[in-house]
Amino acid sequence: QVQLVESGGGLVQAGGSLRLSCVASGMYYALNTLGWYRQAPGKQRELVAAITHGGTSKSADSVKDRFTISRDNAKNTVYLQMNSLKPEDTAMYYCNADELYELTRPGPYWGQGTQVTVSS
Repeated sequence: QVQLVESGGGLVQAGGSLRLSCVASGMYYALNTLGWYRQAPGKQRELVAAITHGGTSKSADSVKDRFTISRDNAKNTVYLQMNSLKPEDTAMYYCNADELYELTRPGPYWGQGTQVTVSS
């Protein structure tokens, strides 16, 4: 089993920054891809960014110039640095993990989510 625990969400003004963290425990050593998805009210969950164990990453076009995903394999942690936040970034952000090398769809493991709210 894998457990994912997110932190770092909150309320921020437009143009501000937040850094999300997600720590994996349990069978974390089996994980290849770690990623962040988000879901806004009334919308489908969407990929924000994902990164493989070797460092290959993929980001949504809407965040590509503003958000940066990174991971520390020694700490079993994935980060999402979010800069120049916009009100449309408001959503629940979920950490996701997969044993496979997979950057186009979510894996089977999810965190509980952390809320990000951007005020205008």
